[in-house]
Amino acid sequence: MHGLTRDDIENAARQVYQVMPATAQYAWPLLAERLGCTVWVKHENHTPTGAFKVRGGITFMHWLKRTHPQTQGIVTATRGNHGQSLALAARAAGLRALIVVPRGNSVEKNNAMRGFGGEVIEFGRDFEEAREEAARLAQVQGLYLVPPYHGELIKGVATYALELFSAVPDLDSVYVPMGCGSGICAVIAARDALGLKTRVIGVVAAEADAAKLSFEAGQLQETASANTIADGMAVRRPIPEAFAVYAAGAARIVSVTEEQIVEAMRVYYSDTHNLAEGAGAAALAALMQEREAMAGKRVGVILSGGNVDRPVYARVIA
Repeated sequence: MHGLTRDDIENAARQVYQVMPATAQYAWPLLAERLGCTVWVKHENHTPTGAFKVRGGITFMHWLKRTHPQTQGIVTATRGNHGQSLALAARAAGLRALIVVPRGNSVEKNNAMRGFGGEVIEFGRDFEEAREEAARLAQVQGLYLVPPYHGELIKGVATYALELFSAVPDLDSVYVPMGCGSGICAVIAARDALGLKTRVIGVVAAEADAAKLSFEAGQLQETASANTIADGMAVRRPIPEAFAVYAAGAARIVSVTEEQIVEAMRVYYSDTHNLAEGAGAAALAALMQEREAMAGKRVGVILSGGNVDRPVYARVIA
């Protein structure tokens, strides 16, 4: 299990708040009208990098500097938000950040990572191949390999869940988008640390549903591809440590189609005037799919990020 206490998360929050303020959670009336329930949106699209991952980057870099003071730089693989987080945190710590992305990755996310001080390398056809290259570069260049899932990352990410649950402790359910699993594991950890009964529901893209298949089978499953507009969820192979947490702590995992994700991106714009990337809209897409079961309830959805390329968003809105 996650093993995090409330003290762990509150200590992480103090580190996070040196860099950024808490983000808002709002109960949007037009979403309530549309879905027949109270919908609290946690706005992780309003962080310094436009996504929730920045929190984990901050706490991880604190830990790295304390425990590995000789480290000269880090390397990691990402589709974008994790890389922006680590580039920002590494630059603040005076460390080099080498970031591996798959070929054809989001141009604007690549530019953002460079803007935060990262060196971006394109390699491989998907996230898994980029991960393998990052591991190779760590050995060759003597850099610290930052995995997509790590206890120190989860501490930081759990601070958004602490904020949400502190503001709205009586939520019936929370929908959380899933990639490598840091988001859902952090929400589970915060819920448990606060002693709440809120059901945590994971959300995957139907085109990248390895986590759902694994959850339902009770053991790790892999998919041949993960081609989805929700690049933050484009994972073919679950992380075993994350699986152990959400297999025990999640109520269920829901899959949403590409069309449902795109429609949720539109709904976020029309009902709240917020920009949501594919992964950021997935939780709302799942709630829209399950609206009958959630009628009259108080529900949280994690808007995990708003980093979508302009040409992609233009097609969605059109």
